[in-house]
Amino acid sequence: MRTIVDPAAELVPAARQVFGGVRVLDGSRSLLVGDVKLSLEAGERELWLIETHGALERRLSMVAVAGDIEAALREAKARIDGD
Repeated sequence: MRTIVDPAAELVPAARQVFGGVRVLDGSRSLLVGDVKLSLEAGERELWLIETHGALERRLSMVAVAGDIEAALREAKARIDGD
């Protein structure tokens, strides 16, 4: 039997634990936290913080995901709170 592992599946529950309420945008790969979009990209190895203003987006920074998505989300939260 073959097992399929999808690291992105952990993104939404972990984000709710770190941030509280989040809005799911694109399946389980993009979330909206306030006016910052968190987007899981590059084969679930990069978590991008993207500032949104209506239809305009600006990439703020990237957090490397090294196995533990919750650790990457905590680092993203620290970057958001630091701005």
